[in-house]
Amino acid sequence: MNSDKLVIIPTYNEKENIEKIIKAIFSLEETFDILIIDDGSPDGTAAIVKELKNQFSTSLFLIERAGKQGLGSAYIAGFKYSIEKGYSYTFEMDADFSHSPNDLIKLYNACKSDADLAIGSRYCNGVSVINWPIGRVVMSYFASSYVRAVLGMKIYDTTAGFKCYRKGLLEAIDLDKVKMRGYGFQIEMKYTSHKLGYKIKEVPIIFVDRTEGTSKMSSGIFGEAFWGVIKMKFRRIKPKKQGV
Repeated sequence: MNSDKLVIIPTYNEKENIEKIIKAIFSLEETFDILIIDDGSPDGTAAIVKELKNQFSTSLFLIERAGKQGLGSAYIAGFKYSIEKGYSYTFEMDADFSHSPNDLIKLYNACKSDADLAIGSRYCNGVSVINWPIGRVVMSYFASSYVRAVLGMKIYDTTAGFKCYRKGLLEAIDLDKVKMRGYGFQIEMKYTSHKLGYKIKEVPIIFVDRTEGTSKMSSGIFGEAFWGVIKMKFRRIKPKKQGV
């Protein structure tokens, strides 16, 4: 453990990006540790991480899992690791440079100041998305509007996956009761934070679609999120009991 800040990056077939994103994060002025959670990538992503661990042994960590178990379960495994190791700030980030490593510092500063959850937002300052087809931009934007209307959260980018959590917020969420495992997981974590009364702040970023590797997005992911939001509306959310 080299830092009090942990960046969690789930991976599946990211051999084109993984070394570059790790080195970009480690080149920042702020110090971050990195946890890669690889779901059995057949392209050798984990092998690249293991090689890099020889160079970054105190700052780079790897959890290997058998097969694709879902984005949400990867992050939950990462959150539990972060809590166990005592990190003060925990980040979610993609491996494909759609999230700029430089923006990690913006999210950190927001949480260091007064936010419990800082969101790298594509929509809080207009639409800040590059290289997406217009249809996908419209779908994503209106998906966030739908979630905002149903759940009553004043968050413009409800499906964002670039975030920083304070330790106290992660410890308050009962991670074993998080229901959604696809991209709906991102909505559920924000809604849970909102219902528990924690301070959420959106930080404007520019989202750039991947240039290497393959997108994991599918229509089934949006279907899970659509119906899951309706069910979420009627769930009771309580903080995790201390010591449990």
